[in-house]
Amino acid sequence: MEFYRSHVLVCGGTGCTSSGSQTLIDEFEKCLKEANLDKEVKVVRTGCFGLCALGPIVIVYPEGAFYSMVKKEDVKEIVDEHLIKGRIVKRLLYHDTVEAGTDNVKSLNQVDFYKKQMRIALRNCGVIDPENIEEYIAMDGYTALAKVLTEMTPEQVIDELKRSGLRGRGGGGFPTGLKWEFAKNAPGDKKYVACNADEGDPGAFMDRSILEGDPHSVIEAMAIAGYTIGADQGYIYIRAEYPIAVKRLRIAIEQAREYGLLGKNIFGTGFNFDLDIRLGAGAFVCGEETALITSIEGHRGEPRPRPPFPAVKGLFGKPTLLNNVETYANITTIINRGADWFASIGTEKSKGTKVFALGGKITNTGLVEIPMGTTLREIVEEIGGGIPNGKKFKAAQTGGPSGGCIPAELIDVPIDYDSLTSIGSMMGSGGLIIMDEDNCMVDIAKFFLEFTVDESCGKCTPCRIGTKRLYELLEKITEGKGTLEDIDRIEKLCLSIKQGSLCGLGQTAPNPVLSTLRYFKDEYIAHVVDKKCPAGVCKALSNYEIIPEKCRGCGICAKNCPVGAISGQVKNPYHIDTEKCIKCGVCMTKCPFKAIVK
Repeated sequence: MEFYRSHVLVCGGTGCTSSGSQTLIDEFEKCLKEANLDKEVKVVRTGCFGLCALGPIVIVYPEGAFYSMVKKEDVKEIVDEHLIKGRIVKRLLYHDTVEAGTDNVKSLNQVDFYKKQMRIALRNCGVIDPENIEEYIAMDGYTALAKVLTEMTPEQVIDELKRSGLRGRGGGGFPTGLKWEFAKNAPGDKKYVACNADEGDPGAFMDRSILEGDPHSVIEAMAIAGYTIGADQGYIYIRAEYPIAVKRLRIAIEQAREYGLLGKNIFGTGFNFDLDIRLGAGAFVCGEETALITSIEGHRGEPRPRPPFPAVKGLFGKPTLLNNVETYANITTIINRGADWFASIGTEKSKGTKVFALGGKITNTGLVEIPMGTTLREIVEEIGGGIPNGKKFKAAQTGGPSGGCIPAELIDVPIDYDSLTSIGSMMGSGGLIIMDEDNCMVDIAKFFLEFTVDESCGKCTPCRIGTKRLYELLEKITEGKGTLEDIDRIEKLCLSIKQGSLCGLGQTAPNPVLSTLRYFKDEYIAHVVDKKCPAGVCKALSNYEIIPEKCRGCGICAKNCPVGAISGQVKNPYHIDTEKCIKCGVCMTKCPFKAIVK
């Protein structure tokens, strides 16, 4: 076994990789070799640390120094100062890790972003090398599979999951133990286990990060599922747009086979189980379970009527257990630490933690895992660091195109399945988009609906045609051509689409529209009656004006206007011709005196 005095952990998630983290790894290895430290200091490419906005991220242990936005030219300084002389390079530290007014460095569990988090599904992300099975084993990897195969019956596994209270993390929130029981009890000579890693919601990257940072946790859980329901074959359905996750999954599956943890006679118990990967082509509808199954079978991804449900008749007509990545990522911890431990976290009906991809108008963009019942205020103001540029929090969209908006007056709502459903939103897979006062809620509803219109498979009429008509009504309103009757039509059409659509895509497509109508109807009315967009987002309802008192007559706006809509004389206030103006905003951006308003 090799021992090192220091470990340099470099984030290898998609965000940091796109920011050049591989270049940092190469530079660290080069500088360490030149300093004859390559046998003393280990450089490890890990999964996501969570603070995606600060990448590339480097953490040096044992000190726990959290370096953010590291550049290639910073590497030699870290090696020379920190790893040779033992002096932390404070200018590169994430500012929240330094105590105010002192030079003391705080541990990560004292930092606002991390201190209210509890990592279960993300427990190994940013900690281990995801391409090294031995590092996963060192973190109790595959002990749950060994325990299940040698000490537990399938019934005991199901009972443990039921008592834990784990519910599906893919959006529906169905009790996981109950789903496994249905699949186990379904008659059939052949059964399958499947993993939904399609993750098509705009702004969602939870499942991708788990597979990039800890792929063995999903592989181990699927093997446990195979034993429990009586399956010997599993499939992971993952979108091809996740190349890093696909690569690490393939490496992990091969390593598990080499170590005898997949394949024949696992742990000498006579249990056989193997896994294969199936790549999706980026269709959002394939996140729906029956469409996903159809796609794995090699057909066009379209949903099927239910019942029968996949647990009875799924992949290739056989009973199939299907969970998403985050659900599987919780399984091994429940087996190892016990159902009672897991059930002690969260709320009465929503146990455990939930991973969210925090994005939009928020200071700390990234990946967070919080106990169920944590309030939206805690996520936005403490973990998320608040709204940038002194703006006010306006709303949060949970569940992506299938979810709804939570307005500012409900910022203290606890995040759990039932609380979100009661206010017209939903947990969804975990996308959490934060909006401020500059967001137009009608435009937000139109944005999500445009996505579902594009992603509808077209199999059923309510979704294929209904969402298109709904989008056209919203577009009419944002162009200033809407009427109050259109708002009534929108509400009726939303209900028709929800009731008549075949699958979850169509049934939930109206949710963003209905929730914005519920909490921000005044904005719809302003668009229709006043012909104004309160947030100034909708171009057709916006105008640019020059404030004479602030205008110095410099002419910069006129010189930069692409259509010659601005005229005037030097040292006198200029004027914008609203008929010619194309509302591009260049004049407002270029004005050095902030004399132009929208």
